Order: sequence, then structure tokens, then C-alpha cells
Amino acid sequence: MAMMSFSTTCLLQQPNRYLVAMCVRHRSQRRNLGLPPNVAKTLQTRLEELNFKDPSIHYKVDIGLPPTLRDKKKENASRIEYLKKIKSNPELEKLARNNQLPVSLEDITNEWSKTNAPLHIKKVAEHYGVFEHLFGDAYFMPYIQLDITYEHNSTKVPVYRGNIIKPTEATSAPNVKFESLADSLWTLALTNPDGHLQKENSEYIHWLVGNIPDGDVSKGETVFSYLQPFPAKGTGYQRMIFVLYQQTSKIDFTQLKKSPSDEIDLDERTFSTFDFYRSKQDSITPAGLGFYQTDWDTSITAFYQDKLQTAEPIYEYDFPSPYVKPQTWFPIKQPFNLYMDKYRDEKQIAKEFLLKKLKNRHPFQKPETSLKYPNAVPFKKYTPSWLKLEIKKERSKWGRVNDY
Repeated sequence: MAMMSFSTTCLLQQPNRYLVAMCVRHRSQRRNLGLPPNVAKTLQTRLEELNFKDPSIHYKVDIGLPPTLRDKKKENASRIEYLKKIKSNPELEKLARNNQLPVSLEDITNEWSKTNAPLHIKKVAEHYGVFEHLFGDAYFMPYIQLDITYEHNSTKVPVYRGNIIKPTEATSAPNVKFESLADSLWTLALTNPDGHLQKENSEYIHWLVGNIPDGDVSKGETVFSYLQPFPAKGTGYQRMIFVLYQQTSKIDFTQLKKSPSDEIDLDERTFSTFDFYRSKQDSITPAGLGFYQTDWDTSITAFYQDKLQTAEPIYEYDFPSPYVKPQTWFPIKQPFNLYMDKYRDEKQIAKEFLLKKLKNRHPFQKPETSLKYPNAVPFKKYTPSWLKLEIKKERSKWGRVNDY
């Protein structure tokens, strides 16, 4: 004879008056779902297994300039000598004690740009996903420091690494400066990997200047004229990325150039930094990096209408409709008025509230004064509980009573 389950044996052995109690006790027993916490895998372990990438296939490749040779012993010796000279100066010590010692930010910036700036900029760019979205599994150390500044209403708006600049502040091309060797050629590109309106994983090229001699951007060959950022409403922040390439020789950009026209064609400005670098990787090497973030403002509406001559797109999140449980024959412990409202038409409910409110309004008389203590006023005799709740909400002006 096969073995009986625990519930079956209990039902056979116990009297009838205990059948319900045993069934309830058996059904209410807790069962552990899955392994205990000390044995099961953690969330971090499971995510690492799901997102695992083979290191023999997925690995980072440095496509930038070779590192500059630095004599760290000489740098440390000069730094120690400089500190000794400062500490031995009683006047500087007195100013520092009184919090009056002047600090040259320009000297600190120059020192930082020559030492740790490339590593810090690389880490910030990795945090914002710049290398991943432009070059895939490649990266580079930005050894060339870019000094990028917009001019807006006689004020200078600098570009750092991820700071926010509004479209109204970036309507015209910025001033770009960088240190360059003699008889060198450069290419400067400004791209937006987040703002394409039609294609996924595509960019808009906002500015491309090639064959820049000796770091003078104004003397370079303009492949794509400057186009201000135009983030669509509802898309959030978008990245505007400057990439500076060092050329080994002069490059022919005739294939990228389009016919000059007053109108802006966004299809012609569809761009891919990955494909651009791959097609010219024998002639260019990434050397400098700078980027900022921008989002929608009121000037974008006029830009779409006047410059792009198209309607402004507006993106909104489409929230899913709330889940409503299917109706049952006997909804136990459910207030029938609230329960039935879940399955009624929202417009019909709103209409009833509006008619009820208009019924108590007179066009030529003042509205009735509200009760000072609404919850202290007694209800009529034999008023059902659900109706008491509705009256209490109306007196206290809770819920949908205030919609109209």
C-alpha cells in the first residue's frame, strides 16, 4: 500500500469536528521558498553571473597617445624643495595662521594638468559612459587639455567635465584652445550621442573641424558648421562631447562634406564616432576630451520652428493603466460603494460629482458656510455606514469633492 500524505492520515484518524481545524492548520503551515539566506546566492553574485563577459573577448583597448615620460624622482625632489622653502618663510606662515594666505588657482590648475589631470578626466568620462557609447571597448588618456569657453551675454561659460550648460548659452561656436606642437595637425569633433530623434545608437554631429594647424581652430577646415544643442522636451539631460584627434598627415574630408545650404538637414548630420575613427584610425589618434550636459529650455521651441522648420517633439512617459482585479460574486469585507467604483466609468463618476456640486450651488446666492466642526454634527438615524463615510468625506472636503 502506498504511503499516505500527512493531511490524508490526519483526516482519517480525527473525528469529524476536527476536520476543519486540521485542514486550516495544515494550510496555514509556512513553507520556505528557495534556499536560506546563508546558502543562496546574493543579488550581486547573480547579477555578475547574468552580466558576465568573457575577458578574452571583451577587454579595453587603449587607442590614445603613448604616455609621456615623467621623472617622478625629480618631481618629488622639486616638490619637497618647494615645500621647505615655503615653510621656512615666516611671512607666509603668519598669513596662513591668520587665514590670509593667497592661493593661485591658475598655478594649481597648471600643476594638475601636468600630473594627474589625464587620469582624473578618464575616470570621470568612464563614469558618464563616454568611451563606452563612442568607442565601444576602447578608451584613451586625454593628455591634451582642452580650454573650451562659450560666450553668452558678455559672460564666459566654461566647459569642464559634465557641468550643465543651457542651450541658450551655447548658441554660437565656443572658443577652443589647447597646447600644440609646431607643424602639427588636429581634428576637433562635437557630437551628441543622446539626442537622435529617429535612430537608436546614433549621434548628431554638431561641429567638425579638420586639418587644424598648430592648434588654431579658426584656421581649420570646417566639415560641419556649428549647430547648437537642441534637446527635445522630456528627454532629460544629454551629453555634448568634444573629442580632439591628433593627425599624422592631412586628411581629405570631401566625402563627409555636404552641399552648403541655409537649411539644417538632420539626416546629413547623423554620425557615428566609432565608424569615423575606424575609417581614419591610421591618420588620427584621440588626444583630448571635454564634455558638458544640456537639457530643454524655452528657446528650443523657436529653434525647431525657425531653424529646423518642423514641429517641436515632446516626449512623455506613457504610464500603464492601473491593475483592477476581476470582479467576484461575493466580495467579502469590501465596501460595496468603493468596490463598485473600481469597475465604473471614470467619466460617469466625475459627472455625478459635478452634478451633485452644482445642485447645491445657487447662481445668485452666496454658498453655504462650511461647518466649523464637521465631525461633531450627528448623522440621521439609520444612515448606513458607507453613506456616513461619504458624508464625512464631503464635510471634511476629502478626495474627489475638491476636483470641481
